[in-house]
Amino acid sequence: MAFDSLTEKLQNVFKNLRSKGRLTEDDVKTALKEVRMALLEADVNFKVVKSFIKDVQERAIGQDVMNGLNPGQMVIKIVNEELIRLMGSETTEIKLQPGSAMTVIMMAGLQGAGKTTTTAKLAGKFKLKGKKPLLVACDVYRPAAIKQLQINGEKQGVEVFAMGDKNKPADIARAAVEHAAKNGNNIVILDTAGRLHIDEDMMAELQEIKEAVTVHQTILVVDAMTGQDAVNVAGTFNDKIGIDGVIVTKLDGDTRGGAALSIRAVTGRPILYVGMGEKLSDLEQFYPDRMASRILGMGDVLTLIEKAGAEIDEDKAKQMADKMKKAQFDFDDYLESMEQMRKMGGLSGIMSMMPGLGNMGAKMPDLDSEENEKKMARMEAMIHSMTPEERRNPDLLNPSRKHRIAKGAGVDIAEVNRMVKQFNESRKMMKKLPGMMGGKGGKRGRFKLPF
Repeated sequence: MAFDSLTEKLQNVFKNLRSKGRLTEDDVKTALKEVRMALLEADVNFKVVKSFIKDVQERAIGQDVMNGLNPGQMVIKIVNEELIRLMGSETTEIKLQPGSAMTVIMMAGLQGAGKTTTTAKLAGKFKLKGKKPLLVACDVYRPAAIKQLQINGEKQGVEVFAMGDKNKPADIARAAVEHAAKNGNNIVILDTAGRLHIDEDMMAELQEIKEAVTVHQTILVVDAMTGQDAVNVAGTFNDKIGIDGVIVTKLDGDTRGGAALSIRAVTGRPILYVGMGEKLSDLEQFYPDRMASRILGMGDVLTLIEKAGAEIDEDKAKQMADKMKKAQFDFDDYLESMEQMRKMGGLSGIMSMMPGLGNMGAKMPDLDSEENEKKMARMEAMIHSMTPEERRNPDLLNPSRKHRIAKGAGVDIAEVNRMVKQFNESRKMMKKLPGMMGGKGGKRGRFKLPF
């Protein structure tokens, strides 16, 4: 995920601070020089870095810190607090009109930032909150933009208003608002056209839409992978048309993440959500305190718990836990566990939110690699080639049954034998689960990947 490199560098700096009994002013200044370099390498805006380091240094070399019992930890605490302040301190919601009044949201951004997909993701969020959103196709230039919005809208179960590509976006927006008023839609989300670069025509078109309808919230979508350019884009859009908030996409990718740390400071506008994947559910509310924890390698357990609550069926999870304790875990449960791991963002996604494991995913790049995805797919094919009885009772698998399964899944018999062996090892480990997790009287062990 973004920030892996920054996290590792900051952890090394802080490890050196913690190892010192007492800190001198020079110790703090040396450490902050390294923090400065790490932030600049993460593509954080240089003015933002300068101001950030100045604020941290002023607090860190104060009497209370230098004479404290654990000055190293105090400095880390200050860096954490200043990171939170830099990103906005509080979580900001999209401001909706009071009561049942309609809210019109205009989505803006450059082409390729993921605006159309993000627009549909946002509509899905509102739908989950009991709202009745209407998606509006105002991008009449990009080939297939309207179709893409319609497909994503259908997946989210949200109505899409389109008038083809022969009408002006301002006219489409006006007609959509009238349609929403008649049909009880209380949120209208306008998916506007982007360009490869900022130009006057795009800005004029957005202004025209704002003159045609009352836009209550203008939200800019920026791509984290464009680094410092994303910050410059946010600043220009804010100056030209005025924005109320930002959504940063592709923060799960191999990006330095500096945009997320700079946008609030440069524009004064909050980050509302972050895109953490391709799926329509992969849009997370932006919590500055949680993001600061992740950057410093302290994990993000609250988001992990929320993700688990949203993605995992509680009854199924309880049943599976009971089966594990009794060593009754079968191939159906194995399939279910693989599916739930995917929903949670894969092993690297889960590890990124665990305290102390934040940057481990970066050191193990093959965790969610294409090769491992293929292995999991082959395992699923083998399990699906079993009879229901075989899935429920793995002990039935004799050589002739394994040959039939291999043929059905299109794999070699050796692969079936390997998978069954790994499954049996996993089942034995499930029995020891309380001990592995540090439970009463148990020995600490290590999980083995299911592939």
